[in-house]
Amino acid sequence: MEQDELDGSVLQQFSSMQTIDREELVKEMIRLVGSDVNQAAARFYLEMNQWSVQGAVCSYFDLQSTNCNLPGMVFIRDITIGEGESVPPKTRFVKTWRVQNPGPDAWPPGCILRFVDGAVMSLQDRVGVDPLPPYESTDISVEMESPSANGIFQSQWRMSTATGSFFGETIWVIITVNPTGTLSITQQLSNFNILGSRSVPFSSADINSLGPTSGQSATESVHQTDCEMN
Repeated sequence: MEQDELDGSVLQQFSSMQTIDREELVKEMIRLVGSDVNQAAARFYLEMNQWSVQGAVCSYFDLQSTNCNLPGMVFIRDITIGEGESVPPKTRFVKTWRVQNPGPDAWPPGCILRFVDGAVMSLQDRVGVDPLPPYESTDISVEMESPSANGIFQSQWRMSTATGSFFGETIWVIITVNPTGTLSITQQLSNFNILGSRSVPFSSADINSLGPTSGQSATESVHQTDCEMN
């Protein structure tokens, strides 16, 4: 009985010692890294490195160095297919986003826009993107097809480096699939251009500013203006 009590006491002391040692390791890592890491983060890095302070500190600075070298990307606006736009089932369309590199570094070669979540509406899960200088913007397009079922569908895309590190904001495509849905005039004109029509340098605002004449639809008004330009 006394032996059992002694063994229990030894185990309790060992457990207490181990707990104290780990707390000291957490404090030591915080002392070495600085106030940028809290106790929870320090414990995470230590557990990941089998409670080796040296390994934990190296892992922390390796991760911080990687994050610091990542470029940036911010969403500016939708060029085609605005949020919740109505599209007929099984209809092909081109989704285009305008994004910007907020700097200060240029996007490196090999960057790609990757599908990350949501409804699969494209045969492509990634699209190559050219290097972009800091503070400049670019349009990124993905060919898609609306689902066959009615409803609201969304998919999320993110920029990635050639090595697979995501950066920047998540960008979305959100559509409402409806049999009576119609693509926007801008999207229809883009489709005409793909088929070989002459490029019409109109934005949605330009089309709205023209305004249809009496008895004309907006599409007929644009067609008439285009003929007059010819």
